[in-house]
Amino acid sequence: MPIIRVEMFEGRSVDQKRELVEVISRETARIIGCGVESVYVVIEDVKKENWGAGGQLCSDKYPDPA
Repeated sequence: MPIIRVEMFEGRSVDQKRELVEVISRETARIIGCGVESVYVVIEDVKKENWGAGGQLCSDKYPDPA
């Protein structure tokens, strides 16, 4: 039973997440030879202010367009 964790900045729609889960599940099942029903995908939305890269908060490094 593979469990795949996806961490990404918040802001994606439910439809985008639905498609992401479907594609990740299908392709994982195909590659490792298991049933798609045994693949679990956990999506964690993270605020940019709670993620750092290169010594900076991502909210500073990648500000949202005004």
